[in-house]
Amino acid sequence: MSLSTKQLLTLQKTADILGVKYARVAEMVRTGFFPDGCVVRLGRQIRVDSEALEQFLRNGGKALPGGWRREAK
Repeated sequence: MSLSTKQLLTLQKTADILGVKYARVAEMVRTGFFPDGCVVRLGRQIRVDSEALEQFLRNGGKALPGGWRREAK
């Protein structure tokens, strides 16, 4: 694959694709939820590799730690 065809998504675009809020995607990035190579850091900017995200979803993704409900701190 050449660099000219590589597409990096913003966190907002990733949230739109996944059908979740921006804050959830930011938390998923911060906690290391996505597999290696999926998240790309460009200085202070964070992008998600569209092909790596698609492959992650095709393989079934993975469950959020603790299920869909959060435990009270």
